[in-house]
Amino acid sequence: MFDRISMVGLGYIGLPTAALFAAHGTRVIGLDVSSHVVETINAGKIHLVEPDLDGVVHKVVSEGRLHATLEPEPADAFIIAVPTPFNEGYEPDLSYIASAARMIAPVLEAGNLVVLESTSPIGATDKMAEWLAEARPDLSFPQDAGNDADIQIAHCPERVLPGHVLSELIENDRIIGGMTERASEMAVAMYKKVVRGDCVVTDARTAEMCKLTENSSRDVQIAFANELSVICDKFGIDVWELISLANRHPRVNILQPGAGVGGHCIAVDPWFIVSSAPDQARLIRTAREVNDAKPDWVLQKGKDAIMAALAANPSRTMSDIKVACLGLAFKPDIDDLRESPALRITRDFGALGCRVLAVEPHIDELPESFSDLPISLTPVDEALAQADVVCVLVRHSAFAGLAEKLHGKASLIDVVGL
Repeated sequence: MFDRISMVGLGYIGLPTAALFAAHGTRVIGLDVSSHVVETINAGKIHLVEPDLDGVVHKVVSEGRLHATLEPEPADAFIIAVPTPFNEGYEPDLSYIASAARMIAPVLEAGNLVVLESTSPIGATDKMAEWLAEARPDLSFPQDAGNDADIQIAHCPERVLPGHVLSELIENDRIIGGMTERASEMAVAMYKKVVRGDCVVTDARTAEMCKLTENSSRDVQIAFANELSVICDKFGIDVWELISLANRHPRVNILQPGAGVGGHCIAVDPWFIVSSAPDQARLIRTAREVNDAKPDWVLQKGKDAIMAALAANPSRTMSDIKVACLGLAFKPDIDDLRESPALRITRDFGALGCRVLAVEPHIDELPESFSDLPISLTPVDEALAQADVVCVLVRHSAFAGLAEKLHGKASLIDVVGL
């Protein structure tokens, strides 16, 4: 069983998952819509930054256990890990899941398992089952045939930390939400090929809500820290010292504030709950609003510093001012820019008309959205030497030795406590 698995979506979750299954002896088909991604993987290389992943991918590709393709191929199981963003008004966008379902539908065969790993609003797995059934009326699905269905379907949300994905895919417990008991049994058998943690069985909707709950809980805790940092700034209190002191209480564990919240999970998932239960999800909505407002607060601090620099030398104009933005990723020590508050802040500084020196040690080029703005990717020492204003936006390990250089700078805006 499950000698051949198709991984649909070869991004930050899909590629490591595919590589691990292949490393444990399973033949894996990597399906993606990007020819660049497919060509890169088939060359034994990777298109993203994740520790140790390059070596695993090179090994399993060279040994013929993993290949990538633009066209779906038959398999015993299909794991879907595609984006689930939201539309205007924070309504969930399930179009990527719909496209993935329609891609694999023609090659489905009786006895197959389809697992949705994408973080999803409640009911997305049921919806995917409907799309598959519409595309393949010759097959039966759980919503009609239950345990006897030709195709079994489950939801198993990923719950890993970027930078530690390979180890956490193996060690972390997995929540298995089958649409039927048979689907759960099949999914557990598949994941146990690589997972050492427990595979805990529930229903599909509870599994969907579990991932949303985990990320919403983190969002609420981060919102408290971010709101606390704004209050402390108002009263001239060192928020880092304050949190350190408060955390000496045996039952207090306040997180660290930052520039906001980013990434494909915490910055997005709580809106799925708010969208589904707008009248009930009051605290979750407020936390999202607090965290979404933090980049504007940081930008205003930067504007104040810029205006002070201009006032100190009236002959200068906005285009003469240089702002160093340290960090673009949504969290430390990764290259992932998705929903990054640091990226948004850096772009907004560029829109002001000042020259922005962007320092991000984990990327080789700036995103296309920066192309029409006066923003350049700059080495950290050069940026610090030239900058009128320095904004530390991400606590990268590469910045750890900069505290002394930055200490005492009147134009320093450090939102991560470097």
